[in-house]
Amino acid sequence: MLGSATIIALIATADAARARAFYQDTLGLRFVADEPYALVFDVNGAMLRIARRREVTPAHYAVLGWSVSNIEAVVRALIGRDVTFERYPGMEPDELAIWDSGSARVAWFKDPDGNLLSLTQHK
Repeated sequence: MLGSATIIALIATADAARARAFYQDTLGLRFVADEPYALVFDVNGAMLRIARRREVTPAHYAVLGWSVSNIEAVVRALIGRDVTFERYPGMEPDELAIWDSGSARVAWFKDPDGNLLSLTQHK
């Protein structure tokens, strides 16, 4: 039933101005609208709505991710924009904090609200 519908990604922020700067300026997403209840971005044709909340309780897993063709280039570019990549025990990453699962290479980072985001390059 929903297999042909377009997905909308939803996350939250407690500071809309800070989130807008991060997603627009740091990540390079196209800003669409500042609505009363959410910031709206276009992500390669999909909608990302960042809901305004008093508090955000980040999940302990990635809530938003991108499939990229050259993870090293994207990681280096984001490091150049002061993004810090996460390292997890038992998942030994390379010097850029990219972990190799065998079937994909993955890197994780957080937005200003602590939402965990990921980059994945499938092999």
